[in-house]
Amino acid sequence: MPRSQTSRKPSHTAMDEATRVRMGANTGSTPDMLMELATDPEATVRAAVAMNTRTPIEADRLLALDGDEQVRSVLAGKLAGKLASTLPDLRAADRARRQKPTLDILAKLAADDAVVVRTALSEAVKDMPEAPHTLIIQLAQDEAVPVNTPVIRQSPVLTTNDLLQLLGNASNRSAAIANAVAGRAGLNATVADAVACSADATAISTLLANHSATIRAATLQALATARRPDWQQLLTDRPGLPAALSEFLTGRPRVPDLTINEAIWQVRNLASRGGLDEPALLAAASRGQENMVTAMLAVAANVSAEVVKCAVTLRDAKALVSLVWRAGFSMQAAVPLQILLTRTPPGSVLRGGPGGSFPLVPEEMCWQINVLQSMAR
Repeated sequence: MPRSQTSRKPSHTAMDEATRVRMGANTGSTPDMLMELATDPEATVRAAVAMNTRTPIEADRLLALDGDEQVRSVLAGKLAGKLASTLPDLRAADRARRQKPTLDILAKLAADDAVVVRTALSEAVKDMPEAPHTLIIQLAQDEAVPVNTPVIRQSPVLTTNDLLQLLGNASNRSAAIANAVAGRAGLNATVADAVACSADATAISTLLANHSATIRAATLQALATARRPDWQQLLTDRPGLPAALSEFLTGRPRVPDLTINEAIWQVRNLASRGGLDEPALLAAASRGQENMVTAMLAVAANVSAEVVKCAVTLRDAKALVSLVWRAGFSMQAAVPLQILLTRTPPGSVLRGGPGGSFPLVPEEMCWQINVLQSMAR
């Protein structure tokens, strides 16, 4: 005799919503039940299934296409957590194979139309060393600031090259990206220089307020020379500030600049005593003594002051950098001098290449100096 209708196991739809939510969240529920609950008409039930770490991957794939943003957001957080829980003692190949179904779903969620879903994923993976590099880059390049900022600011997966590429990709979100990079803990000097070159005042303020960031003395001097009031206190508060720069920023009376003839006479005396060196040059730049800096460049480079003045009048950063090279000073010294003498904005100054090398080849720098000398005659 066939079973009656009343003897069949009731469908989950016959249960009330609270019971279905509990079943969806219960890690002891059967895979078949969780698959069925993943299509429940109530979003609260589907969200419970999305949160369940024992939900089968087939149901997760289904939930990744769910019509409710909150369900997809919950799923993103859970799947990110599963990456960290993958057994660390597995061989790399085995770990990659086991993670692939989860990664495929996460890649879809990282491209979700809803910002809230992508933000949930970014927040979930922002400080995970196990997060895949490709996923972190995808989120870091996202157009939405709430999505890109968490991973740019915190992800340990991002390398120096990644950060430099993010800063170098010009777009309408570059200011927010520069600000996020500037606030990263332990930022190295190379990336800090790139932020200083971003010409974004907010990002530079964030960089100066980030006391864990390593910022080269020459970069600090360049920013101080720009004389922006909103940076002055931030610069003053930075630990380990060079003494000359600290004096310049704390409001001590400025040393009055000399006339160009007085400066030339004093610099020649300084050179005869072996005191015409880079620290002396940078100290004069920090005090804003334009004639003194001009005289130091002229004497050290063995050119007339008029040659240096030509570069200043033309506001030619390449010509000034060439004079710094001819004078025997480093490319780091050329940064504040460009700002002080040629009034080049901090974000537009010529920066050094690898290892602090000059950005121009010697032949071009010699040509620049020859042009200046011809003009000064």
